Amino acid sequence: MPASREPGFAPPDGLRWLYVDFNSYFASVEQQLEPRLRCRPVAVIPVDTDTTCAIAASYEAKAFGVKTGTPVYEARKMCPGLICVLARHERYTEFHHRLIEEIDRHLPVTAVCSIDEMACRLMQNERAPERAMAIAGSIKAGIASNVGAYVRCSIGLAPSKYLAKVATDLQKPDGLTVLMREDLPERLYALELRDLPGIGRNMERRLNRAGIYDLRTLMRFSPKHLRAVWGSLLGERMWLYLRGYDLPDPETDRRSVGHSHVLAPEMRRPEQAHIIARRLTMKAAARLRRMRYYADRFSLSVRIENGPRLASAAGCAPAQDSFLFLSLLEQLWQAMLDQGGPRRVKKIGVMLHGLVPEGDVHIQPDLFAPAAPLAMRQKQREEISRAIDRLNQRFGRDTVLLGMTGNQDQSATGTKIAFTRIPDMEEFLE
Repeated sequence: MPASREPGFAPPDGLRWLYVDFNSYFASVEQQLEPRLRCRPVAVIPVDTDTTCAIAASYEAKAFGVKTGTPVYEARKMCPGLICVLARHERYTEFHHRLIEEIDRHLPVTAVCSIDEMACRLMQNERAPERAMAIAGSIKAGIASNVGAYVRCSIGLAPSKYLAKVATDLQKPDGLTVLMREDLPERLYALELRDLPGIGRNMERRLNRAGIYDLRTLMRFSPKHLRAVWGSLLGERMWLYLRGYDLPDPETDRRSVGHSHVLAPEMRRPEQAHIIARRLTMKAAARLRRMRYYADRFSLSVRIENGPRLASAAGCAPAQDSFLFLSLLEQLWQAMLDQGGPRRVKKIGVMLHGLVPEGDVHIQPDLFAPAAPLAMRQKQREEISRAIDRLNQRFGRDTVLLGMTGNQDQSATGTKIAFTRIPDMEEFLE
């Protein structure tokens, strides 16, 4: 492999980061909450049907091959004693905040990386391996005593945040792994390509096409060559990550807010799906207001049962009120029905795009609008929307709704957790 100039700075010596990764998080919280589930194979599911997939599995279930994404009907065959429980996202978020509070008692949390992962930067007097391992041990003991003995975690210690995260995968469950610079690269060779953060299924295929099938081969490539394989600077970042360089996370801008939901089989008729779509739209609009953003585009995605995905979008002036977004939903929904429409809907998603902070939005009045100026009407809609938000926060979700939403179970459109986005507790009342 042709040589390439290495960066003009050296990777740090010693330990700099402690990374906490909670094992089978949703399932372990369920086991902590429900004694009957302890030491039993458990799968957490989004809806009570065999056609859905597990969103989490306990280690007892994983021993039978059940994992995230396994269809429930297959999981029951793989593990006859499997216990399936409906997800309780509010409780997982509650435990998330309790866990952060407990870790903070031992070491300040520098970064919350996902619902079940946190990273802590080690100070100068905490970087010796013995001292760092003692801190990690105290974190584990504190979690067991003050949060719950069944909420276990693996902790990685390394010179960089990236390698500390990788270290958590070297020993699970309930592991504690120290990865020193002098351990590289040999300690990484036991990992599969997909074990590395940043390498998913598609990137693995791209690496395979370049002749890279394992970590040993990957480590032989130059930064320039990896940039070509990745097709971006991320390839060079990977070269640096794997050698212990502690790089700042790339900056990202929030571009959209949305919600999606897989419908239970009994809720898949178009008229029922329409009710869910309205509820998701109101939820997204409430979240947009809480974040103090405006959006200038609304999109609708509908996955037909045993069929393709239909997608459409409509633009608007920057807005944040539920009334406008519901009107755009109705336009797109009717257009879909006019084109033949689906007979059965499996999944619905709504998204608000083109986000602009409140302080950067200037609404121009329409001089030719009848009755009241456009800016005045929009202001009134926003004030009503915010008043509805306050009532729902005070008295409970769905206290006030716009238009008919039927009598569907609140769990159908309640807040769910994406592992890279932790909902605020207020979101469970939207």
